[in-house]
Amino acid sequence: MSEARELWRRVRMLFHRRRFQAELEEEMRLHLELRAQEHAENGLSAEAARRTAYRRFGNPTVIREKSYMTWGWGWLESLVQDVRFALRQLWKTPGFTITGILTLALGIGANAAIFTLVNAVLLKDLPVVDPQSLVRLGDSDQCCVNRGAEEDGNYSIHSTDTWQRFKQNNPEFEELAAMQAGLNSLVVRRDHSDEAAHSVNTEFVSGNYFRTFGLRPAVGRLLQDSDDVRDAPVAAVISYALWQRDYARDPSLLGATFWVNTRPVTIVGIAPEQFYGDRLQSTPPGVYLPIESLPVLRDKDYVHEPEARWLYLIGRVKPGTALAPLQQKLSTQLKQIFSTSKFFSSAHDRPYLDRVHVPITPGGAGIQNMQADYGSNLHLLQWIAGLVLLIACANIANLLLVRGMARKAEMSVRTALGAARIRIVRQLLTESMVLAVIGGIAALAVSYGGAELLLKLAFPSSNDVPIDATPSLIVEGFAIALSLVTGALFGLAPAWLSASTQPADALRSGSRTTTGGASVLQRALVVMQAALSLVLLVGAGLFAQSLSKLEHFDMKLDAANRYILHFDPQSAGYSPAQLPALYRTIEDRFHQIPGLVKVGLSTYTPMESYNDNTSVQIQGRPNLYKSSSYVWANSEYFDSVGTHVVMGRAFGPQDSPTAPAAAVVNQAFVKTFFKPGENPIGAHLGGPESPGDFTIVGVVQDTTYGSVGWKDHSMFFLRLLQRPAGDKKPADYVFTRAIVLETVRPMDNMEALSRQTLSSINPNLSVEKFQTFTSQIGEQFTHARMLSRLMALFGGLALLLAAVGLYGVTAYGVARRTSEIGIRMALGAERSGVVAMILRSALLQTVIGLGIGVPVAFYGVTLVKSQLYEMTTVSGRALAVAVGTLLAAACVAGLIPARRAASVDPARALRTE
Repeated sequence: MSEARELWRRVRMLFHRRRFQAELEEEMRLHLELRAQEHAENGLSAEAARRTAYRRFGNPTVIREKSYMTWGWGWLESLVQDVRFALRQLWKTPGFTITGILTLALGIGANAAIFTLVNAVLLKDLPVVDPQSLVRLGDSDQCCVNRGAEEDGNYSIHSTDTWQRFKQNNPEFEELAAMQAGLNSLVVRRDHSDEAAHSVNTEFVSGNYFRTFGLRPAVGRLLQDSDDVRDAPVAAVISYALWQRDYARDPSLLGATFWVNTRPVTIVGIAPEQFYGDRLQSTPPGVYLPIESLPVLRDKDYVHEPEARWLYLIGRVKPGTALAPLQQKLSTQLKQIFSTSKFFSSAHDRPYLDRVHVPITPGGAGIQNMQADYGSNLHLLQWIAGLVLLIACANIANLLLVRGMARKAEMSVRTALGAARIRIVRQLLTESMVLAVIGGIAALAVSYGGAELLLKLAFPSSNDVPIDATPSLIVEGFAIALSLVTGALFGLAPAWLSASTQPADALRSGSRTTTGGASVLQRALVVMQAALSLVLLVGAGLFAQSLSKLEHFDMKLDAANRYILHFDPQSAGYSPAQLPALYRTIEDRFHQIPGLVKVGLSTYTPMESYNDNTSVQIQGRPNLYKSSSYVWANSEYFDSVGTHVVMGRAFGPQDSPTAPAAAVVNQAFVKTFFKPGENPIGAHLGGPESPGDFTIVGVVQDTTYGSVGWKDHSMFFLRLLQRPAGDKKPADYVFTRAIVLETVRPMDNMEALSRQTLSSINPNLSVEKFQTFTSQIGEQFTHARMLSRLMALFGGLALLLAAVGLYGVTAYGVARRTSEIGIRMALGAERSGVVAMILRSALLQTVIGLGIGVPVAFYGVTLVKSQLYEMTTVSGRALAVAVGTLLAAACVAGLIPARRAASVDPARALRTE
C-alpha cells in the first residue's frame, strides 16, 4: 500500500508540480528560519544567525533540484517539457507542420486502408469457435455440380455419398460438415401475411453444419442431424442480418411457416449475429436449409446421385491429428469410391484414376473463393501503397533535413550556451515524433475513408458484403506504429546533423554561401521520389489504357435501351410440362407494355458469370469431340441482345416444339468443328451417342460471353421448347433464368413494370435481379476499374509528394544561396539567367530520377502484366504522358523558388547576415 501511495504521490506531483514546488519552497524556508532561530538563541546576531544557517544548509538551488528529482520522475518531466516545446515550434511553422502531417496522413493512411481490406478479406478467420482446428477437403473453387473425371485429379467438391463415407470412416474428425458449392436464390413468402414473394439467397447445408463451427443460436435453435433426413419436415435457420433487415428482429418469426418455392418451411432459429456463412461473398445466405430438403424444394436429383459432386466439405479434426496421413487416407478412399464409378470405366478416363487426390487445407477462413478472386488485386495494391509510403518517407526526411539546416544557427547558440549534443538530439527527435503522432492520428481518419472507398470500388452493386470497412485495433496499431517508426527513423539523422554544428558557427553568417545549397542526401531523396513517381504514373497510364481497351472492345452486343431480369419458374412451382404455356404468356404480357420491342428468353445472358457447357461432335466426324458452351433461347433472343446472323437464319416461327430440333452456332464454333470455307448449314451436332440431335440452321457473330478475355469461345444455341431427336422423355423442357427486354427508348420505370407483369402472371414469380444491360456489362470490369482508379489516385498522390519534395529542396537551396544570387545580380546577371540556373538544378534531379525510373517501370510491367488486358510492356503513350507530367510538375515546383530567387535585391542580399 505504501508503494502505491508513493506512486500516486509522484503522479500527482507530475501534474501539479507548481503546488509541489511551492510546498518545497515553504519547507525550505521554515527549515532555514528554525536553524537561524537556533543560532540566535546561542548568542549570534540575527544577521549572523541567518548567514550561518544558509552556509550550513547548502546551495538552495542544488537542494531544490535534488529534492525535486527525488520526489518525481525527472525524465518524464523533461519529456513533457520537450513535447510542449515541440508543439510550440510546430505551431510557429504552420507550413512545415501542415505539409508533414498531410504527407504522413496520405502515405500511412493509404497503407492502413489497404491493410484494412487485406486483413478483412485475406487474413481474417470465420467468426466461429477455434477456427485453427478446422480443415477443408479441397483447395479450389469448383462450382456448382460436376460429373466425370478431373484431368488434374484434384477434387475440391464431393458427392453426398462421398461425404457420408468420409464421415463414417474417418474417426480423426470430430465433425465433418457439408455445404452447397453453389448458392440458390429461392422464392420466399411468409404465411398469413401481406408480404410479397421475393427472392432470398439460400444455402443447403448438413445437419451438423452449425455444430461443426461450434455456434450457438441468437434465438431458437440451429439445424441438427434429425432435420437432415429424408421425409423430415423442412426446417430452416435464417441469418441474423435478414432477421434484422427485413423483419426488425420480430420474435414471432420463430416457429413461423414460410413458403419457400411454394413448399412449407418452418423457421426454427436465428443464426448468430456475426456469422455470415462459410465463405465471404457479396450476398451472404439469408436462409440455411438441410441438404435433404433440396429435392423437395428444387426438384433436383443430384443429392442422391453418387456421381454428382456438389458439396464443399469442412471438418474439425481431433487434437494431435497429423494432416499428411489423413490426406493420404482420404485420397485412397476416394480412389476406391471412384473405382466403381461409370465415369472412370471408359478407356479415355481410366488413366485419371491414378491422379485422384483430396487436398487438405486450413479451413478457419472457410471456402476462400473471394480470397482467390481479390487476392492478387489486394497484394498489388499493397505494393503500390508501399511505394507511396516510400515517397512520403523521403518527403518527411527532406522536410526534416531542410528544417534542421534552417535551424543551424539556433543549434550553434544552444551549443555555445552549454547544451549537450544528446540533449539537442533528444529535443529535435521529440519534435519529429510529435509530428509523427499527429500524422498517424490523421492517417487513421484517411484510412477510415479510404477503406470505405475501396469497399465501394470492389463491390459497387452490393450493400450486404460482410466486410467491415472500419479499421480494426490491429490496423490502428499498425498505422500508429508505422508513423512512430517513420518519425524516429527519418528524424534521427536530421536531428544528429543539426546537433553537430559548432558553437563558432553562431558567430559566422548563416546565410552567405556559394555552395549548391542542398546536400547530396537531400538531392538523392528527390531523385528517388522522382523515380518512384514515374513508376506509379506509368502504372496508372497502363491500367487506364487496359480499362479503355476492355470497355471499348467490340463484344458484338447492343446494350442501348435493354434491360435484363432474372427469375426462376421452378422456384415458383412450375413443372417442366407447364413451361410452354408460361413462356408464351410471358412473351405476350411483356409485349403489351407500350414501347417494348423484343422479349428474349434464355437460360443465361452474355455478360453474367454463368456457363453451361458440354462435349459435342458433328455427325459423321466421331474423332472431333470437343467442349462447347450452349444457351437455350427463344426466337427473339438474338435481336434482344444485339447479336447478328452472319450465315443462314436465326430461330423463327418454323422452329415449333414439334419441328426438327434446330441449332445456331457462333463463328468460333465453325472454326473449331469445320474446315475453312466449309458450309456448316445443314450439318448435325450432338453427343457421342446421338450426334444428329440438332440441325445447324444459322451462324451468328462471336458475341462475348462470360468475359472479354475468353477468346475463341465456341458456342451453340438451342431453341427453347424443342427437344433433341434422341430424347424420348416427354415434356422435359428447360427452365430459363433470364428475360432480355428491348425498348424503343430509355424507360426509368421498367423494373416496376417488370415486377408487376410477372406478379400478374403468378404472384410467386419474383424478380431475383433487375439491371440494365449496360450495368451488367460494366460489372465485368469492376476489378479493372478499381485498379485503374486506385492507380490513378496513387500516381497523383506520388506526383504531389514528389513535387512538394522537389519544391522544398529547391526553396531551401535558394535560401542558402541568397548572398551568391545577390552577388551574381550585382555583377550584372539577368533575372532570366537566375531563373534558368535554379530550374536547371531542379530539372537535373528529375531527369536523373527519370533515368532510374524508366527501366524500373519496364521491369514492373512484367510483374503485373497478368492483370493488364493485351498489354505486355510499357506503351509509348503511357511512358510519354508519365514523363511529360513529371517534368511539368518539376517545372512548376522549381519555378516558384526560381522566381523568388530572381526577385532578390542585390544590396539587401549582401547585407543579410
